Amino acid sequence: MKRLFLNERLMLAVVILNAMVIFLQECGLDWHLLVLLDAVGTLLFLAEMLVKQAHSGMRAYWRNGWNAFDGAVTLLSLPSLVLLLFPSTGVNIAVIQALRMLRLLKLLRTGRYFHNLGAILNGFRLALKQSLAIILAFLVLLVIVAMLNCLFFRGVAPDYFGTPLDAIYSMFRLFTVEGWYDIPDAITANVSRVWAHVVRLYFSLLLFAGGVIGMSLINSIFVDAMVADNNDDIKEQLRRIEDKLDRLERR
Repeated sequence: MKRLFLNERLMLAVVILNAMVIFLQECGLDWHLLVLLDAVGTLLFLAEMLVKQAHSGMRAYWRNGWNAFDGAVTLLSLPSLVLLLFPSTGVNIAVIQALRMLRLLKLLRTGRYFHNLGAILNGFRLALKQSLAIILAFLVLLVIVAMLNCLFFRGVAPDYFGTPLDAIYSMFRLFTVEGWYDIPDAITANVSRVWAHVVRLYFSLLLFAGGVIGMSLINSIFVDAMVADNNDDIKEQLRRIEDKLDRLERR
């Protein structure tokens, strides 16, 4: 039993199979075989949790982050067995079944088989840390501009600037160049021709400042920080080569 349930690769295969079963059920395939496989999957996850607790102890099991996550999802999925036995309760089990899909996050554990994944994640962490200031500044600017536009255009374009949240979302669309022209077009439809030109020029400037310059600046800083770790490795290799050349010249 321990060899089966402590085998990470085998249990990962069970996780993937169970996710495929849930996917097929959500696609509308009401097969008894799928229902049976879904119940078997839940029981296997429960057995895995019990075997691991018996092997390492309950405290050690729940102290481990991944084990705690798996155990919580397993316990949340247990009511699906009761509802499958008593379908007349009329309770929708789709949400409970979908919780087991969270166990797919265990796929991240396969990252240990990829030697460069650790370096990539470390580079991402450093890049996020170094670009955090510019990201926060950009978000503050986004909120300020959104609030101003909410005051200016709430009456003529309530769908985009009716509330501060609507305004923030609209400005985020503008800065990401996602259907940005819909916003000024909705405003210009309710103003005079002169003001329409002013509005188009205003939003064009916002697009250039926030979408072209702002987003490009964030991307460049983030990417530069991501590859900085690789540059450090190259610099270290060059330094070693220079040291070897210096030793050869001294001889």
